[in-house]
Amino acid sequence: MGRVQGKVAFVTGAARGQGRSHAIRLAEEGADIIAVDICRDFETVNYPMATSDDLKETAAAIEKLDRRVVAAEADVRDRGALTDVLTRGISELGKVDVVVAQAGIAAMKGNPPMQAWTDSVDTILLGTINAIHAALPFLPDGSSIIATGSTAAYMNALPQMQLGTDPGGTAYMYAKRALSEFIHELARNLTPRFIRANAVHPTNCNTDMLQSPPMYQSFRPDLENPTKEDATPAFYVQQGFPIPWIEPIDISNMVLFLASDEARYVTGMQMRVDAGGYLKWYDWHK
Repeated sequence: MGRVQGKVAFVTGAARGQGRSHAIRLAEEGADIIAVDICRDFETVNYPMATSDDLKETAAAIEKLDRRVVAAEADVRDRGALTDVLTRGISELGKVDVVVAQAGIAAMKGNPPMQAWTDSVDTILLGTINAIHAALPFLPDGSSIIATGSTAAYMNALPQMQLGTDPGGTAYMYAKRALSEFIHELARNLTPRFIRANAVHPTNCNTDMLQSPPMYQSFRPDLENPTKEDATPAFYVQQGFPIPWIEPIDISNMVLFLASDEARYVTGMQMRVDAGGYLKWYDWHK
């Protein structure tokens, strides 16, 4: 008997990276999956997004586990599109009782700068809200909502830069911080129905977002065209443990726990999977 046997999970950003990892991990433990991804690039993001073939690979991996999957291309900025996918998924799979709002982008140094801000906030913050609000009318009592934040939500990088120099980059931090507060308030209002809402905050995670030229540049601004080899030593600064990054499965195991009945009384939490990164920067406080 799997840890989420019989559940149906709605996962955004499912075509690759953390989203794919979450979908597969949940399927390994018995869940059927409604998987969505935009599967097209953003002009303001300087690395390629997942493709239609990536989403098909995710679906094939789920089916190989003998689980059912409804996979569709949809933009999380479009709540109507998400509602349509959920309606189709529920008609085929019977219900939805887990939401994993994973979709996100990193538009550091994106141009035009304020479009990079808009794309980031709309995808990360509004996209998370859209995924959850589209699912809310369908969720039974006892469901679980999980949103992906970031340790960036805890950072204050503004003293290190001139204002307005990188709207796409600061939008990422703002959006992750704002969705964290959104989850807190949402959890308060869902307690009468035993619906849990939690955020998971990864540190550097070994995905295409991290392993990209704009991210290398962010960690090695002293170099014009830094490589992975250049940036890797700098990645260690984010974690307390002496590692440059964690793997998607490390986040997926937390997602699985929060989706399972093992976490039936866990709600309103900001769950850091950060290899001790928070401990490097902050003292204990109430």
